[in-house]
Amino acid sequence: MAWQGIEGHDAVAERFAIAAAQGRVAGSYLFIGPSGVGKSTFARGLAKAVVCQQPRPGLVACDACASCVQAEAGSHPDIDVVQKPEDRASIPLEAFVGDADHRMREGLCWRVKLRPAVGTRKVAIILDADTLLDEAANCLLKTLEEPPDGGLIILVGEAVERQLPTIRSRCQIIRFRPLGADVVLRVLEREAAAGGTAVDTAMLNRVAHAAGGSLTRARLLLDPAAVEFRAKLIGLLARRPLRGVELARETLSFVEAAGKDAPPRRARLKVAIDTAIDFFRAALRQATTGEAPADVVIAHAVAEWAVEAGEAAAILLEHSLDALDSVDRNANLTILVDAWTAILEAPRLATVGKP
Repeated sequence: MAWQGIEGHDAVAERFAIAAAQGRVAGSYLFIGPSGVGKSTFARGLAKAVVCQQPRPGLVACDACASCVQAEAGSHPDIDVVQKPEDRASIPLEAFVGDADHRMREGLCWRVKLRPAVGTRKVAIILDADTLLDEAANCLLKTLEEPPDGGLIILVGEAVERQLPTIRSRCQIIRFRPLGADVVLRVLEREAAAGGTAVDTAMLNRVAHAAGGSLTRARLLLDPAAVEFRAKLIGLLARRPLRGVELARETLSFVEAAGKDAPPRRARLKVAIDTAIDFFRAALRQATTGEAPADVVIAHAVAEWAVEAGEAAAILLEHSLDALDSVDRNANLTILVDAWTAILEAPRLATVGKP
């Protein structure tokens, strides 16, 4: 049975259960793993279990006490969550230390040191930790160096390399793996049934295998427009040479169809870039090891690439990963798509200026 209803991370849950039983839960953790695999959900579940007034064996929240009710509602006074605002490229410094008129009298670093209001522990969860600028990270570092008694600080990010070495050295790193396709399928079936939607197992199975272990991505791919676009994009990527202008036109059309709001536009662009990453990664793997991808659509398209295309695939994969990283950093999406597709068409441009 999934730990507190969270699928796919029972091994991580067991690690925390053992630590709790031995009284060895650390003061700070860095959760690292791909987007959409449940890191944030696990962090909230762990916080709920830690502040629970009557926890069950295995560090499982009782779901009945006042603390659990407040934690579930997102209103527990001893659980503090900070994340990047939708209109910002990073978590602002003020979220940690207060504004200029209230330095160190407001913000997470001040609140986490206050006496717990209900139980014996304060929990701080920092989502989007990859976006921390050096100044904010250094302010947080002081809190990590002198953690409050009974305090628990959890940073959630996607890559260890994006954290300052001083932050990494003061946190226990917990790695979250992509979810198995069977886990993704099970969750999608459960969500469809709960929403009163007819369950199309064949379609959900295709989405689960195309999601790369990410529930966030799987939910995006449930959109018929996304499924259609993904198939079209894979077909375009299979062409040799690649046609940057057509790639840009189709991608921008798909992104702009989401409307004027930035979040859904960024989500659609992530679908496009994630698809390219899957494609180039599969092309590179096939060129170097001969391994065919599990995704049938990509397997057929990658077959069009020659074995000697491995070097180009590696360059395009690296550039696509950089483009994905830029999506949440408030880059102009039109300019980003133009730059990304230009190098897909001419990969030699990606090496200009490099040693």
